[in-house]
Amino acid sequence: MDTGDRLVGVIGGMGPDATIDFMSRVLARTPADKDQDHIRMLVEHNPRIPSRQLAMRGEGESPGPVLAEMAVRLEAAGADFIVMPCNAAHAWQDDIVAAINIPFVSIIDASVSKALQVGPDNGAVGVLTTPACFAAGLYQESISNAHREAVLQTNAELAEAIALIDRIKAGDKSEPVAAGLCELAGQLVSRGATTLIAACTELPLVLKSSMFEVPFVSSTDVLAEKTVALAMSDQVLPSQ
Repeated sequence: MDTGDRLVGVIGGMGPDATIDFMSRVLARTPADKDQDHIRMLVEHNPRIPSRQLAMRGEGESPGPVLAEMAVRLEAAGADFIVMPCNAAHAWQDDIVAAINIPFVSIIDASVSKALQVGPDNGAVGVLTTPACFAAGLYQESISNAHREAVLQTNAELAEAIALIDRIKAGDKSEPVAAGLCELAGQLVSRGATTLIAACTELPLVLKSSMFEVPFVSSTDVLAEKTVALAMSDQVLPSQ
């Protein structure tokens, strides 16, 4: 591996459209004049990974073993570090990290770090996410560790969010879906959020920053930016 030419391993398929969107955003952020300038990505696009939502409710099998197996295969194939464009699946990050010897880059930590950069000093961070990601406490912990306040969804709002996200997964990227999610985000702002995180990689498929009056952080964009920086530079890779 040449320094500045790292091979990115991508645990994908959660959902399929979100993975493809992540890859397209990596390409868009890569300074390239020809094919050979682009980042090398090794993607395991596996829509058969068990449901994160069902697993977190105790109603389905854990995706941890499957995610770990995918990570092992990516490492064996030569990946220098691994990313996973799915927020809820980070609830099983420990399974992945325990199975590999290369770095795993967290979309959670990267998104919170970005939110703190773009938002006002000491402002509260609103988290628009899914029931599984919420139940795992992933963003709550990361925001708390940064000594910031998190503005969180109610149970009713979480139920509405996952219903809209399921429509996106089924191919519905219509204006009513986007409007419904904007309304949910607006509720977080009305309760004090001065920055918003789209903490599900389906959300940026229909939402963009121009829709909001406060800074809007797309977790997909953040992970794509981080991926490009680590793959193309001499930056030290994060330790486990």
